[in-house]
Amino acid sequence: MARKKKTDTGLLAAQNRKARHDYTVLEEVEAGIVLVGTEVKSLRSGKANIQDSYAEAQYHDGNLDIYLINAYIPEYKQGNQFNHSTRRDRKLLLKAREIKRLAGKVQKKGLTLVPLDIHWSSRGLAKVKLGLCQGKHSYDKRQAEKDRQWNIQKQRALREQ
Repeated sequence: MARKKKTDTGLLAAQNRKARHDYTVLEEVEAGIVLVGTEVKSLRSGKANIQDSYAEAQYHDGNLDIYLINAYIPEYKQGNQFNHSTRRDRKLLLKAREIKRLAGKVQKKGLTLVPLDIHWSSRGLAKVKLGLCQGKHSYDKRQAEKDRQWNIQKQRALREQ
């Protein structure tokens, strides 16, 4: 069985590989995530999917909060009647100043908050790495692929010398 990839802080629970292809990541922010017990156990199995998810600022009880929307965490098999909803909105834990700053950038500049990965911190807490992203056009994606291929060829040529 393959080992799980490690980030600089801990084990990876889910990763959104397509995000860096579809978006230009301008800034990265790490946030805590509010989970129920069966979500934590299910997340530890590594079957979560954040491909089609995004984060959004919403007002809840008069407070501005950021929620992770459409992230899939499968039901825990031994959870029985206490299982969670698989695609519920999950609150992200950030400081109020960070929430206002991110919500302002999303609203003014038309940027998007995209989850890049979910990982475990050194203390065993689930964290979400959010990217403040700007969408790429198809020609930007092609140019990025050309640059990547060129860098690979350049590295091979340097190794052969």
